[in-house]
Amino acid sequence: MDLFSIILWPLKWAVEAILVAWHWLLTAVGMDPASGTTWVLAIVGLVIVVRSALVPLTVKQIKSQRRMMEIAPELRKVQAKYKGKKDQLSREAMSRETMALYKKHGTTPVSGCLPLLVQMPIFFALFSVLNDVTKHAKAGDGGVGLLNEKLTQQFYDAKLFDAASLHDSLMGALEAKNAGWEMTVTILVILVVLMIASQFFTQLQIVSKNLSPEAKTGQAYQIQKIMLYVLPFAFVFSGVFFPLGVVMYWFISNLWTMGQQFIVIRNMPTPGSDAAKAREARLLKKGKALDAKGNIITIAQYEAEQQRLLEEAEQRKAQAPKREQPMGKNRAKKQAQKQNNAQNNSGTGSDDANPDDTKK
Repeated sequence: MDLFSIILWPLKWAVEAILVAWHWLLTAVGMDPASGTTWVLAIVGLVIVVRSALVPLTVKQIKSQRRMMEIAPELRKVQAKYKGKKDQLSREAMSRETMALYKKHGTTPVSGCLPLLVQMPIFFALFSVLNDVTKHAKAGDGGVGLLNEKLTQQFYDAKLFDAASLHDSLMGALEAKNAGWEMTVTILVILVVLMIASQFFTQLQIVSKNLSPEAKTGQAYQIQKIMLYVLPFAFVFSGVFFPLGVVMYWFISNLWTMGQQFIVIRNMPTPGSDAAKAREARLLKKGKALDAKGNIITIAQYEAEQQRLLEEAEQRKAQAPKREQPMGKNRAKKQAQKQNNAQNNSGTGSDDANPDDTKK
């Protein structure tokens, strides 16, 4: 057993346990234990368990991505400040200012990748479990945990629509051309197309609805627009080599992501984005609005808050010391001459007045 297998062993055991638990539950309600539909629904149950556990991380990821987009203009100012400066001190200063900006807004580039980083080992574990089904079934043994010899053989023999084996891949079906290979290829091609469409729509939700106008001017936005069209087609290659069960897991997981993101964007949109404006319009129809902290309040409370904020701003403006306009040398010299002339005229006037007073 290599190091990679040792690392994946606990995850493979957990994946098998969840699959077997869902398979038992579906069988208990009357479904055929050897049916491909039963095992596909068990994979759907695996998606539900895994993605439900990742909901807190996913919400954190979306918030982090939103903050990264919001601070993009400030990041560009820091980069412009040190543009062309390649010395060590400038690089360190730029790094410090960037990290301080991340800390101030409570985000980092890595936090946006947490759900993906956590989910990838689980995905590899599922791929390993389904990929080993053929080997274990032919050897007459089970998996690493609760997927025993009997269940392994059932999984191996299970066929979706009585034709497509869950352990077959598109490339394998085209090469072997066993009985029912046409149905396997058809199902996998449809799934790959649906995966590309779901991934595209998921990314489109962010780019078109959940970005502020400032964020749409940065380099990160241009990268996202490129990824919008490039990333979905990565599924073409994965769909060719991955078993049908893994492709099914990936597609169902994409649907979960799409629905979850729709809910998050609808209820926690980026300030200034089209989604935020749509939410404010929905709240206004209900006689509600958002306060300065993003909490939902009534229109009367909102108007009172705005009046209070306006009064506080005027009060701070009145209390703030007046800033004196900077004066150049020539202007200062002329101003001094005027003051001297005024003083001299004042002194002369008082001297001229004394004789007259004396005569009187």
